[in-house]
Amino acid sequence: MPPNRGDPTQQRFTILLSDDDHTVRRSIQLMLRSRGHHVRGYTSASAVLADPQAMRGDCLIVDYRMPDMDGLTLLAGLRHKGWQGSAILISAYHDRKLEQRARRAGFDDVIAKPLLYRALLEAVARHQQDHGRADRPDRAASDNA
Repeated sequence: MPPNRGDPTQQRFTILLSDDDHTVRRSIQLMLRSRGHHVRGYTSASAVLADPQAMRGDCLIVDYRMPDMDGLTLLAGLRHKGWQGSAILISAYHDRKLEQRARRAGFDDVIAKPLLYRALLEAVARHQQDHGRADRPDRAASDNA
């Protein structure tokens, strides 16, 4: 299901962020919001799948290892529901095998932790440009964490 262009909250590039580590999740949220992005934060993969608003997201940033399910399973669940956004996997367990699996699963980027925030910002900017949307920094972002 593509984002609803008529909904004023969806006229901005919306990022779905799921990481079970509060500190990591919060620091990524703050960094992306400081760049004017709308970020919806989730403590678990299950929370993303349970939120009907997640289907309106443009980009997913998800940790590979989380207690309830891994990032690959989350992306498969979103795709099964019809979500068509871009996806970025972040992982402290990054290796060549995981990167290959992630790409086969549909991830556009795989970024190792500890995060290089510049690499994450560049990946988000690429996906936003590919999506053809510009954020409007004059609009307030909401926190759904």
